[in-house]
Amino acid sequence: MDGIEAEQAEGTAGMLPARMGRVRWTICAMLFAATSINYMDRQVISILKPTLEHSIGMSEIGYGYIVDAFQVAYAIGLLAAGRFVDKVGTRIGYMVIMAVWSLSAMGHALANTVLEFGLARFSLGLGESGNFPAAIKTVAEWFPQHERSLATGIFNSGANLGAVLAPLIVPWVTIHYGWHAAFMVTGCFSALWILWWFLNYRKPSDHPTLTGAELRHIYREAAVQMGPSAPWTRLLGYRQTWGYSLAKFLTDPIWWFYLFWLPSYFSAKFHLDLSHLGLPLIIVYNASAVGSIGGGWLPQPFQRLGLRAAHARLAAMLFCACAVLPVLAMSRIHSEWLAIALLSIGAAAHQGWSANLYTTASDMFPRSAVGSMTGIGGMAGAVGGALLAYYAGHILERTHSYSSLFMIAGGAYLTAWVVLQMFAPGLREVEMNA
Repeated sequence: MDGIEAEQAEGTAGMLPARMGRVRWTICAMLFAATSINYMDRQVISILKPTLEHSIGMSEIGYGYIVDAFQVAYAIGLLAAGRFVDKVGTRIGYMVIMAVWSLSAMGHALANTVLEFGLARFSLGLGESGNFPAAIKTVAEWFPQHERSLATGIFNSGANLGAVLAPLIVPWVTIHYGWHAAFMVTGCFSALWILWWFLNYRKPSDHPTLTGAELRHIYREAAVQMGPSAPWTRLLGYRQTWGYSLAKFLTDPIWWFYLFWLPSYFSAKFHLDLSHLGLPLIIVYNASAVGSIGGGWLPQPFQRLGLRAAHARLAAMLFCACAVLPVLAMSRIHSEWLAIALLSIGAAAHQGWSANLYTTASDMFPRSAVGSMTGIGGMAGAVGGALLAYYAGHILERTHSYSSLFMIAGGAYLTAWVVLQMFAPGLREVEMNA
């Protein structure tokens, strides 16, 4: 009788739907934490810019050169980082990347001249360049296509948390312990994250706690799960590569501008000192966090309206591009709170745009090429950022006006959307033969 009952129980259990599991969202949480640390490290210098202008005699042009050093290294590093992650895998690759950028960030505490800060920023740029290629490749490994923009939006919102935590932590540390100590604060976070990643991260096929149902869910839309690898020279032969890269070239610099110049904008325009800079920055970057997650979710309602996944993503990106347009009016704003409101909308729209643009790499290319593609696109964005930083340093030194910079920030996204459509209409998938 016991055997019969056991058989019936087993049959009943077999008819029950398999438990999906949520391991992939734990992986996304680790990516979110890494991106938060990444942005805390890179934003410290922008918050300390007014302090450094007095303590080491840094000029606007000098600051522009320091930002350029970061951007050039970031551009160089992205090519190597994307290929590195594709070769060694996300588990080992991400730990190495985190270690390099964290040590470089703490090394800023030893700098006392513009040249020394430039060298420290160059080293930081090389290390930080690996975060997004590694994170995007991880999303491609762990999420089906229809969830990737949401997962990307969630981990990308870590940039906003890092940008919010930095103005909370850095002024307090600087006031009490000096600006050298402010560059050391994130080292402990990095060490804990590396241990967390090492103990918990595996590929889906190797993960010990992943259910069969979740594994099938991850791979259910993947006609080709990996695809052949391809050298950079071959990737540059595809129109999709150029569309993605030019869109990054045009729009990534706007986020760099927000990160590296908003603190000095609020300081110069509204005479805010170090102890009062935090609130405007926190509001703007909190809004951008909402935009990142909301932008990642945005293709779903367009899909429910009948658009296929690629067209839904393009519709979401067009919506975000239009939402940025109020930033064009920034040069005529004289109210601090109105400036905060417009910049919050612009930053939120940028992050919504960025979450979807990042995901187009995994939409158009096989997983084996996603790390390299993200690196190529990120390199293009960093080159654009270096050019904008050079322009910003010189135009601010001569005119002390942000007008032309906000004009660029407001119009870049619609231009980029048109360019992407020209080179990659409908986000058509690349057919790569071995």
